[in-house]
Amino acid sequence: MILGFSMALVVASSAQNSELIYQVHQVANSQVHTLLIPRNSNYQVNVDVAENLESLPSFAQRNGAIAVINGGFFDPKNGKTTAYIRQNGKIIADPRQNERLIENPNLKTSLPQILNRSEWRRYQCHEGVRYGITSHRAPIPRGCQLIDSLGAGPALVPDVSAVAEAFVSYSQGKIVKDALGINQPNARSAIGITPRGDLIWVMVEQKPRGLSLMELAKFLQGLGVVAALNLDGGSSTALYYQGKTIHGKIDSQGNGVERPVKSVLWAKKIN
Repeated sequence: MILGFSMALVVASSAQNSELIYQVHQVANSQVHTLLIPRNSNYQVNVDVAENLESLPSFAQRNGAIAVINGGFFDPKNGKTTAYIRQNGKIIADPRQNERLIENPNLKTSLPQILNRSEWRRYQCHEGVRYGITSHRAPIPRGCQLIDSLGAGPALVPDVSAVAEAFVSYSQGKIVKDALGINQPNARSAIGITPRGDLIWVMVEQKPRGLSLMELAKFLQGLGVVAALNLDGGSSTALYYQGKTIHGKIDSQGNGVERPVKSVLWAKKIN
């Protein structure tokens, strides 16, 4: 138990299970949804990018997916990515092509960090599929090919890298920039990797509270993951599973906010 978390998932219980495991947790008076995807299973995890913006059910229908979670950051004003995304070995979304990002004078000194933020990776290695969470410019492991990647950030496990990735900055011990509201409860999404190489998708509902980024990191540590990545949150937060979409953000009437997104991770059974 951490932060008053009611744990509904034990990672070790998946050792002999090749099926998806969906759970709902009561965490700090909020609901957190997790989906465990075993690495050595019949489920394949891929990335996808919309030409403009799309809803999660639209992504699911196009790809025949059983599960979809919102992905990387994007600019809602021009619909362009602010994160690198790779599919089948090729970059299909490049933040350097987003003029509102690259030409923003307020971000000039931070661009090297922004363009090297953390990403989720799917490798094809000699021993099969392997997942990783690392910085964009990190080398590819020997004996592996980088197939897919989804940029977001910051990394949450083993450490929260919000400062190194230019999401947060301090001056004289005080926060002067905080793009994620790291200490504020909110709807959030993340992905983690277990010691066995399984994936855990995490979606935090805002109702009634949500989690701060630091609380999300502690929750992921409690699941036993060895690496974790924060995904786009707030109004983008959503999880689609078996035909149902759960939206993380709520409006003033308490209803879920449906926001089309630029990119997603999706999973489907391949045989």
